[in-house]
Amino acid sequence: RGELLQPYGDLRGYTPTLTSGGAYGWKDEPRIWRIVAMPRDCATTRAAECTRLLADFDKVWRLMTKDADRVHVLWAGEMPSGVVMPEEVRVVRADAGLRAGLPRADDANGDAAWLVDPNGFVVLRYAPGFDPGDLRTDLARLLKIN
Repeated sequence: RGELLQPYGDLRGYTPTLTSGGAYGWKDEPRIWRIVAMPRDCATTRAAECTRLLADFDKVWRLMTKDADRVHVLWAGEMPSGVVMPEEVRVVRADAGLRAGLPRADDANGDAAWLVDPNGFVVLRYAPGFDPGDLRTDLARLLKIN
């Protein structure tokens, strides 16, 4: 339901940096799928939109039930103020390396999301304003196959 990327984005050679310090390694947990978001202006003008996006990701993760431990959400950038970070979210720095691996990361229409396979390939893109049910459907199918 998301846009199948041709060619895939490639984050295999990139190591995200956690905002708490340290590296987030793609290969440290070989069966983990990642939902990646790089929202803009979450601490200021777009806090409500970012809060909704974060709630959508949390809902998708919770609906994965027994497979939820095989899904991480990488949130690149600032968290909306006053929001408690859900357990599945890893906050990473939004930098040029991550931006380069995410196809069409600077969408003027809003914040997109990407689905990254366990190896670091960016396989699906969800356009700004996507239906979180589409992300959940795709993720459930991929987890069943992998």
